[in-house]
Amino acid sequence: MEPRENQRKRLPRDERERLILDEAVKFFAEVGFEGQTRALAERLGVTQPLLYRYFPDKESLIERVFDEVYMKRWKPEWHSLLADRSRPFGTRLKEFYGDFCREIFRPEWVRIFMYAGLKGEHINQRYLESIEGNLLQPLCRELRHSHGLPSPEDHPLEERELTMAWALHGSIFHVAMRKWIYRLPVPDDLEEVVNFTLDTFLHGCGQSLRTLFPEIKAAE
Repeated sequence: MEPRENQRKRLPRDERERLILDEAVKFFAEVGFEGQTRALAERLGVTQPLLYRYFPDKESLIERVFDEVYMKRWKPEWHSLLADRSRPFGTRLKEFYGDFCREIFRPEWVRIFMYAGLKGEHINQRYLESIEGNLLQPLCRELRHSHGLPSPEDHPLEERELTMAWALHGSIFHVAMRKWIYRLPVPDDLEEVVNFTLDTFLHGCGQSLRTLFPEIKAAE
């Protein structure tokens, strides 16, 4: 039988690159970004110089891991789902978060995010900016519309609204942290937990939102 290294040398370039990337995701999720590319190469059964033929340095490899774990998992159709006003907002929000959690609630997604935050990696900031722009701002916009309140074009979003949306998103993210960071038991029916969290949010947010528009409340 040929040595493992020789077998790997015969892989087409795109397959070898995919192999390295998949293993890098697992590696950084296990050991964090302090992990050395030499150790990653050993896990792959290749030399470190060979690894650098595909990723010229550790930073470029981290960038690809970020793209793979976070950016590629955002579905373009989620924009349309959140903006579809032919359906009740609560229904849309539950459908979105149900699909979102199925897509991203994985150990590598949570653990890499936490390691990046502790090390001060910029990928966290980029991801959080993406979440605010692609999810939380549209959520606030649709929430206002569902309560008959002025649009952000007429009355810019306030920090308190975004903080409220972040609190919702964070409470759902915390379920994943309980499972893969704290190693605590979580309910088997994740959808039920998420929907209960969303119902709690939706039942209370309207009253809070209206405090931002005292002129509307007075007119009522």
